[in-house]
Amino acid sequence: MENTRYDYSPIIARKPFKLPNQAKVAVWVIPNIEYFDIGLPLPSTMVSKQIAPDVKNYAARDYGTRIGIWRLMEVLDKHSIKATVALNSGVCDHHPVIIEEGKKRGWEFMGHSVTNSMHLHGLTRSEERQVITSTLDTIAQAVGERPRGWLSPGLSETFNSPDILAEEGVKYLCDWCNDDQPYPMRVKKGSLISIPYSIDINDIGIFIEHHLTPNQFYEIVKDQFDTLYQEGSNQARIMAIALHPFIIGAPFRIGWLDKALQYIKSHNDVWFATGWEIAGWYYDNYMGAERS
Repeated sequence: MENTRYDYSPIIARKPFKLPNQAKVAVWVIPNIEYFDIGLPLPSTMVSKQIAPDVKNYAARDYGTRIGIWRLMEVLDKHSIKATVALNSGVCDHHPVIIEEGKKRGWEFMGHSVTNSMHLHGLTRSEERQVITSTLDTIAQAVGERPRGWLSPGLSETFNSPDILAEEGVKYLCDWCNDDQPYPMRVKKGSLISIPYSIDINDIGIFIEHHLTPNQFYEIVKDQFDTLYQEGSNQARIMAIALHPFIIGAPFRIGWLDKALQYIKSHNDVWFATGWEIAGWYYDNYMGAERS
């Protein structure tokens, strides 16, 4: 089955992609702030059979909203970085103080479904639309602005997802981790672009799946940035740093994120941006008036 959502585009054949003020790299930081239903099995549980309640894994994730997120906020505040939150709308109902603190900081909130206890796979079109609409409506009510971006829980999609998202007013999607630059996606109605997210510079992969150390996390982020920065002289690049407060917010890890951000900020020609700032720039400069 052929993928018809976008064209194949080798980067060596592209026209130069530019960012504001001739930045070589746009860096966006994406905390995944999630809500888990204790009555449902966790999607990435570490036991052989999914069970509920899975106290060990539920409590580990709950640490993120109780402790980890506040450490993460302190580090981002230190570096004057506005985050783009991939937000389960369940957080709006159960942990509203996190929303209020994010709003104080001017953070952007994009849709991340209702709860990460349930993925989109297997949903009918009507079921999926209900989940997406409910997510966007709940976040809009809590934040005061309807999300323009979307990250599916576990990067799970159906064949209908991009069309439904575009119909519901979402302008950028982050599930397709296949590029270092934004690009347009084909949808039945409206417009939708993909902007680079990362499963490599992602604390779940680095710490949970590959069991690497905080120092190795720092070196990976540094090496990723160095390559994109060098390449960005000719073709500007986007660097995503995907984080989960229950992971990066641990006491022995948070300092290495601080060091990584300090290293990146020591360079000129770097644009720390939100998801919509990147997407909006692309719409305005590469897709005309289709951002509205």
